[in-house]
Amino acid sequence: MFTKSEIIEILKDDSKNEWLFALADKIRRDNVGDSVHLRGLIEFSNICRCSCKYCGLRSSNKKINRYRILKDELLHYAKSAVKMGYKTLVLQSGEDVYYTTDKLTEIIREIKKFDVALTLSVGERSFEDYKAFKEAGADRYLIRIETTDRNLYSKMHPNMSFDNRIKCLKDLKVLGYEVGTGCLVGLPEQTYESLADDILFFKEIGADMVGIGPFIPHPDTPLKDENKGSFILALKVMALTRTMLPDINIPATTAMETLNPNGRIIALQSGANVVMPNVTTSEYREKYEIYPNKICIHENPDKCRDCISSKIQSIGRTISTNYGFSHNKE
Repeated sequence: MFTKSEIIEILKDDSKNEWLFALADKIRRDNVGDSVHLRGLIEFSNICRCSCKYCGLRSSNKKINRYRILKDELLHYAKSAVKMGYKTLVLQSGEDVYYTTDKLTEIIREIKKFDVALTLSVGERSFEDYKAFKEAGADRYLIRIETTDRNLYSKMHPNMSFDNRIKCLKDLKVLGYEVGTGCLVGLPEQTYESLADDILFFKEIGADMVGIGPFIPHPDTPLKDENKGSFILALKVMALTRTMLPDINIPATTAMETLNPNGRIIALQSGANVVMPNVTTSEYREKYEIYPNKICIHENPDKCRDCISSKIQSIGRTISTNYGFSHNKE
């Protein structure tokens, strides 16, 4: 357990990197074991009402080719993922108002018939919406804070409310979801102090899942000319998060591998225990471009699963056969 000042010093001091990564890996092994949870990711809409400055899906980006996967096709992807062996599915989209509460609850009920754990990542909704999704069978909800620096949050998220983002996280906790959040590392004007606050925030809210990714500038956003985030710094934030929350689920994010060809494996050796292979096909993958140069966009879902499974086994880890709930809920 580190204090804020200790976290800041570790983030600044690269001479302690190997010690930190080894410590996080040991804490991961001691608390959640050597199994890696594979979660099948279905990116079902790239339409978004928000204009987050770092995101290629932002509503004001007129260059993107928009799409929506409707119920029947979405269920087809879900069923295919289950046949591939996934025990958890993640439904992710932009904040697309087409998918009303009724539409989503119907989809949730159908997917839950496949005997899977289900994570939703569809943005800010009302308490009543979250309650309806939970009652329909949703198990987890992912909504990243991106930064806990209130001023930076406001700059990055035009016409959005930091307080409402916090409220959403609290509502989800009250409703009994496993709650996922996370941050971007390397945003313009971000400081070591704010990154330390991010890590402490994850601890404070009792996050069950935390995703850490480096900022990668998208050419069709206002941040197109900014410097990309550091792979090593993102890895350090992830590793520190593991030391502060020993038994949570932490994904090795695809953005890590966009910056480093072995990024996900390095992350798995530095505290991560989850990978989220994409189970939608390439016609949609290339259009869900939050950041550019995303890995594996032209591979089929079977190949993605086989590829990452082989990599995981090559470092002596195993593929989990359970639903991947938080360690204290298994």
